[in-house]
Amino acid sequence: MSAHRHVPDRVGHLGSLVETFLPWTGVAVPLLLLGALVRRSATAAVAVLLPAVTWCALFGGTLLDKRSGGGDLTVVSHNVNEHNPRPARTARALAAAGADVVALEELGGTAVPEYAGALASTHPYHSVQGSVGLWSTYPISDARPVDISPWVRAMRATVRTPKGPVAFYVAHLMSVRVTASSGFATGARDAAARRLGAALRAETLPRTVLLGDLNGTFDDRALAAVTSRLRSAQAEAGAGFGFTWPAAFPVARIDQILVRGVDPRSSWTLPATDSDHLPVAAGLKL
Repeated sequence: MSAHRHVPDRVGHLGSLVETFLPWTGVAVPLLLLGALVRRSATAAVAVLLPAVTWCALFGGTLLDKRSGGGDLTVVSHNVNEHNPRPARTARALAAAGADVVALEELGGTAVPEYAGALASTHPYHSVQGSVGLWSTYPISDARPVDISPWVRAMRATVRTPKGPVAFYVAHLMSVRVTASSGFATGARDAAARRLGAALRAETLPRTVLLGDLNGTFDDRALAAVTSRLRSAQAEAGAGFGFTWPAAFPVARIDQILVRGVDPRSSWTLPATDSDHLPVAAGLKL
């Protein structure tokens, strides 16, 4: 647990795999305690304190409720699943969350009009670039694709809020797979993360928000080009781990709201839609 940064990543990206599911190492603690009880070993029971304390040191703060009020802007991000059978219903559920800005990833071309139609009354401004889109209650300008892959999976736009402009990025990094031949296959995702990190480095607006499905957790070292430049709304203002995927039984938070130049005041997951991801939301103080 405490030495995960030293797990080598060159062979099969094992380090990234460990860091993706690092919170689940805590499952070993009750199993070890059960073993100590079965053996009726006081020494073993005391020894279980070491991994228990280590896990609490790493993640105890994550379990605390750090949410507060006072935000100026509510944002929502959702990988809607390109095979979503009810896009309009999903869009209405997101609109009901009361967000000022809604980012959607994995948009299927034929479903875009349904999302746009369902969000039109609450979010009149929008831009769709490739398979990602941004809907807003405030005017959008300077919308353009961000080059992270051979096809458009990321965009950048300026949202002109009553408290000034904010740069919004919407991104969907490539999927990862675990295979027998290559281990944790993250090469395409990692390359896209580096390109996205370069775009964030070049951003001139002081207030920046990244919404999207990064197909990786904030702890994954391979996403450092992005995570080293932004802060996690969930880590600073959430309650618990906020796992988002898969929706039926979430085991990892791969859908992120990351910020720079603004302060997260609250972060939470929304109820499941017809997607295989849970939507994520955050209240931000500008």
